[in-house]
Amino acid sequence: MSTFQYTAKDENAKTLSGKISADSKESVVEELRKRNLVIISIVETKEVATVSSQRRLFQKEKVGPEELVLFARQLATMIDAGIPILQALNALEEQTTNFFFKHILALIQTDIQHGGSLSSSFAKHPKVFSPLFINMIRVGETGGILSQVLDRVSGYMEKTLKLQRKVKSALTYPIMVVTMAILITTGLLVKVVPTFSKIYQSFNKDLPVMTKILVAMSDGLKTQLPFLIFIVIVLGGFFVWWHRTDKGARIIDRFILHMPIFGDILRKVAISRFSRTLATLIQSGVPILESLNVVQKTIGNKVLEDVIEDVKNNVKEGESIAAPLQRSKVFPSMVTRMIGVGEKSGKMEMMLLKIAEFYDDQVDAAVDGLTSIIEPLIIGVLGIVIGFVVIALFMPILSMTKLLT
Repeated sequence: MSTFQYTAKDENAKTLSGKISADSKESVVEELRKRNLVIISIVETKEVATVSSQRRLFQKEKVGPEELVLFARQLATMIDAGIPILQALNALEEQTTNFFFKHILALIQTDIQHGGSLSSSFAKHPKVFSPLFINMIRVGETGGILSQVLDRVSGYMEKTLKLQRKVKSALTYPIMVVTMAILITTGLLVKVVPTFSKIYQSFNKDLPVMTKILVAMSDGLKTQLPFLIFIVIVLGGFFVWWHRTDKGARIIDRFILHMPIFGDILRKVAISRFSRTLATLIQSGVPILESLNVVQKTIGNKVLEDVIEDVKNNVKEGESIAAPLQRSKVFPSMVTRMIGVGEKSGKMEMMLLKIAEFYDDQVDAAVDGLTSIIEPLIIGVLGIVIGFVVIALFMPILSMTKLLT
């Protein structure tokens, strides 16, 4: 199937342009005549044919969250300005530099040209557009408030992305420093210490206890390093596989929520995400059960998915949302009470947004505090490890120097 760029005039003599994917030029002519358009030109383009080669060249078959935020914001602005959806999508396709996203937008335009709705066209690409995005677009189409919904979903994604960046920055720094420390220490034990060990053997003297320990660690690591690497890879693969099972996911995700230091931060992030997602969906007019389904799919934690499943069952029976949240012991009493008040007063989305904003601030404060504590702690541990290695290496040499003097 090829892509054809067309230029035509409608009944009001307004010039239109766009793209149509079809088997032949004749099919394009037939399609345009069905739309009562006067054809000016039809030119076959090679864009879709070259997309696969471009994707192989750039190896980027995904759309980043920043690109989606910008896409939603720009599409909302263009629709609000009265630009038809097809023209807006065509303009956004031309300006994007991500060839994979360009290809997806071309396919969406083709679907719409063949009578598909915007939400159903997005739904064909679940790796790019989340269930939340698709459901909100569907509500916007139905209610005639597409630009407002797009603006709302872009705001939601911006705040979610900001929170994710904050947490990643807090976790990345200590992980990188600890990884570098392990690599450097391993390099010292495998490469440097054996060289000194040969020198020590020529002394024919009894070595200090620290040096003996260091040499024993070096010998053990040198012989067992391939086995240790193999064990780490096997354990990593096992945990990835286990986390994909229901039982493993529940155990690991429960441990993550209760782990020291980081568990509290990740729990606050999960509560904030739950509250903001549910508030955004309810605010946009998505029915409560459908909203809970979307939240369940996007929450990213099996323990919380089970909690939301309990909430859905409660709602189906005509009961409250707050009760199962309180029973879960995952959500603090402040959160459940605010949700309970929101249910009774009919201001659920407002309460959920307040909860999300409160926990966003809590995460910010916790991450800043964690960074200030972890940095000196890591430096101290590194100092002890490197100091032990250096002292253990040079103690025999210093002892020999004293004997010579």
